[in-house]
Amino acid sequence: MSESAPKIENDAPPSSGSSEASDILDLKDDEGWEDAEPDEEETQFISLLDDEVFTDIMSMLNHCKDKYNFDFLEIRKKLGLDFYGNIKLVNYVRSRVHNGQKVDTNISRKDFDDEMFLKPVLEDDALLFSLDELPEIVEIQDLDTQDKGKGIDRNPGELVARVSELEEELRRIQFQFEDYRTTVKETLDKKWDDNSTAPGPSATEKEEKRDDDSHYFSSYSYNDIHEVMLKDSVRTDAYRDFIYNNKALFAGKVVLDVGCGTGILSMFCAKAGAAKVIAVDNSAIIDKARENIFNNGFADTITCLRGKVEEVSLPVEKVDIIVSEWMGYCLLYEAMLDSVIWARDKYLKPDGLMVPSHMNMWVAPVADPDYVADHIAFWRDVYGFDMKAMQAGIHDEAQVLDMPAKTLCADPFPFLQLSLHTTTVKDLTFKRKWQAKLKQDIDALDGFIIWFDSFFMPSREDAVPEDARAEEWTKAGKKGIAFTTGPGGKCTHWKQGVMLLDNTKEKAVSRKEGAEVSGELEYTVPEENSRALTVGLTWKFDGEEKEEKQSWKMR
Repeated sequence: MSESAPKIENDAPPSSGSSEASDILDLKDDEGWEDAEPDEEETQFISLLDDEVFTDIMSMLNHCKDKYNFDFLEIRKKLGLDFYGNIKLVNYVRSRVHNGQKVDTNISRKDFDDEMFLKPVLEDDALLFSLDELPEIVEIQDLDTQDKGKGIDRNPGELVARVSELEEELRRIQFQFEDYRTTVKETLDKKWDDNSTAPGPSATEKEEKRDDDSHYFSSYSYNDIHEVMLKDSVRTDAYRDFIYNNKALFAGKVVLDVGCGTGILSMFCAKAGAAKVIAVDNSAIIDKARENIFNNGFADTITCLRGKVEEVSLPVEKVDIIVSEWMGYCLLYEAMLDSVIWARDKYLKPDGLMVPSHMNMWVAPVADPDYVADHIAFWRDVYGFDMKAMQAGIHDEAQVLDMPAKTLCADPFPFLQLSLHTTTVKDLTFKRKWQAKLKQDIDALDGFIIWFDSFFMPSREDAVPEDARAEEWTKAGKKGIAFTTGPGGKCTHWKQGVMLLDNTKEKAVSRKEGAEVSGELEYTVPEENSRALTVGLTWKFDGEEKEEKQSWKMR
């Protein structure tokens, strides 16, 4: 919302004359009473047919009539809709617009007769809450039509009776509205419960899957996480600079923004000259994105769709560019890349562009005795008490930390490259060999860290070497934009994934500079949570027979 709503002050009720009532009223003079009076927010009506927002219902309906020749009042008059019919009509129109379908002015009652249209399409749709404010145009217009040109004088008593009828009708509609939400819940719950008995995945399986996605999408509904990402200047500047530096690529093009969040990337694209941007997000943040887009004057260019990209219907068959900030911790945590790949395969033109285009992943061994002393050995002596019980599981979870570059005891190894134009979902679970050579003496190998570098190339034909490092790429002034999430660059909100070794079971072995170590690195997705990630590592130093292994969960 662009500005705070004005505070509405109500007149105090007349005193009842009792001392008790007087005392209650006197409390209003006490300090802090004004804080108990909540501000009333200005109601916002989102247009039935686009993303424009209005402060009153009639302005919104007139906009639909003037711009799209869609006369909501005339349609409800023609169809003779009751209260629930109006509810269904609103949700029917919104569902078609939401799915990118054309809304025909020749609507019939059978088009929205299904009870599914009792379920609101927009959360807290102000139009549904204000249907009782619409004028009773049917009877009034009939009376005007009958009397037109007849010179008939209205009997005051007849007009008073008509007002009484309308007041009674208003009370009836208000009562229906109070019952609306309860009716919707009871009706749809029964219908969905009946459908749940149909053959297919068990209720338990569907619930588990729903829980994975529900937690994931709800976590992106709040401001905090978006503030962190927007303030990550490494991340946000990279997208902005690539888009603005390559306006010729975006001018006149159709762009799909998968997981649009606040709408920042969509607005970058629109400002760079894109003809149309389709912003998709399945979290409630899409409502704020829609408002951000409207307030910045891009409502005619950017279309917001709420839902999974696999489920919404785009208003176009193909797009020229897909832009998305899908990267998670250790790159693949949260499994959003699966959806981006699906969107690429379905919607991207054969010569279309993925932004970003390449990811290089790195692993390196670390020795950090200070961190181990501060966060692990610490529990063995807490004000003289042994709290080793607190160490339980501390080595089972991957940590997300910003590690100093000096903790790397060997040069990083590039274990995987993902080219977003060709990568498949199968490529996202893997085993890869890795190797390293110690560049210093260490008292113990304390763990490994994993990070990724992102590359934004202006053509799908541009190649990025698998061992290309973003910090060197940028310094050399090479084509495109690149950034690193590793310890060699400015800290990002991704930081690095840190896998600490469990050296508590047996004494750690010191190692000399030049010692070589190698093994395998594995990414898997746990069965119990499709959004989580399990990282497994094996390692063995040259000249030793025993191969060590350990796995860490990121959830």
